[in-house]
Amino acid sequence: MDHNYSQKPIDKIVQPVQRFIQQEKSGGLLLGISVIVALLLANTPLSHTYHEILEQSFGFQWNGNTYFEYNIHHWINDGLMSVFFFVVGLELKREIIGGELSNPKKALLPIIAAVGGMLMPALIYLLFNPSGEPHKGWGIPMATDIAFALGVLYLLGNRISLALKIFLTALAIVDDLGAVLVIAFFYTADINMVYLMVGLAILGMMYLGNRLGIRSILFYALLGICGVWTAFLLSGVHATIAAVLAAFTIPADVKIPENVFISKIRVYLERFKNIDPMEDTPTLTNEQLHVLEKVNEATLAATPPLQRLEHAMHPAVSFLIIPIFAVANAGVSLDIDFGSLFDNNIALGTAFGLVVGKVLGVVGFSYAFIRLKLADVPEGMNFKNLLGLGFLASIGFTMSLFITSLAFSHEEYRTQAKIGIFAASLIGGIIGYFILNKNSQQADQ
Repeated sequence: MDHNYSQKPIDKIVQPVQRFIQQEKSGGLLLGISVIVALLLANTPLSHTYHEILEQSFGFQWNGNTYFEYNIHHWINDGLMSVFFFVVGLELKREIIGGELSNPKKALLPIIAAVGGMLMPALIYLLFNPSGEPHKGWGIPMATDIAFALGVLYLLGNRISLALKIFLTALAIVDDLGAVLVIAFFYTADINMVYLMVGLAILGMMYLGNRLGIRSILFYALLGICGVWTAFLLSGVHATIAAVLAAFTIPADVKIPENVFISKIRVYLERFKNIDPMEDTPTLTNEQLHVLEKVNEATLAATPPLQRLEHAMHPAVSFLIIPIFAVANAGVSLDIDFGSLFDNNIALGTAFGLVVGKVLGVVGFSYAFIRLKLADVPEGMNFKNLLGLGFLASIGFTMSLFITSLAFSHEEYRTQAKIGIFAASLIGGIIGYFILNKNSQQADQ
């Protein structure tokens, strides 16, 4: 029985949304819109309501006592951003096991570029701010925003080789790992060792579950959220570190190999094909349902839980969590005394650290290792492309804003750092785009 399936009205709404989500540059575009929304909210009559909402506190009550009482801003930065860092951890593990970071020879250049792109910005910031509380912001210009940077790169379309996109992605992933380590070691409050030990013990249980072959997402979710994340939050170690560590315990292997999966699916499809369908009805027979359940079981067994989670969570992170974070953290009031903006060098150190430090670090370290023949040049890479990627790496938005919230408690210092981040990200993104665009046009001629 043959059914002619026509497009439903809802498909006309859903399909364009799905296509938008599947495009690499969409996350960066939505992030940019979120920044504009935050700036509008902070610089219009809605400003008071905007800040008032973010300061609203809530927690959980039990026997008359309130637990985990934090304001909305704190819940976004420690709660929602933990989901972001969990996905970062999944991406890191995948890249180390079977991606660009699994081949030492291919991975060396982006790793070196990322290390240089973290060291030089920190050093330049410290040159501007050698002492006092502003000194604490040295980690702010170290980070590259992968969503924005790749968003700009994908605006250039197919004129940019896949090797360059892979190089920038690998660089940004290593950069994320560096930022996580910086947060763990340098931006952590006083540590409660009892809660930390509890968190590490539960983390050990998750790892043991992995080794025993437990593949249930629910098992890792319950231990990860109710155990590791909660314990780390109470310990004083930033909860986002718990998310990264938890991600590394998620199984990355398959239950059945590819050839067995193909054989099983062929058998199930043949069985499904030979079942007599119910006449004049769109529903399936019980036998057909049973076969489809077997297909689903085989598919789950052939998919690593790590990749299943990453694939499922990536849209929520890119199109919900990061935009919410941007709206909550990018709301800088421009009604400020620009003279006082330079009472210290936080804005200058942040801006120069990103624009100058990132370029010097990424390009300088890469060029040195290539000249010394310690690293191979990726296909399609030349000095101008490397320079353009260096400027794109200076877009340090999401992680830089996050570290700003950890580095400074003084609102004026946070505002100065955010202005430095905005200025540098805008300048770096525009210069990087024009360098890569012009170079690709010359290559086409």
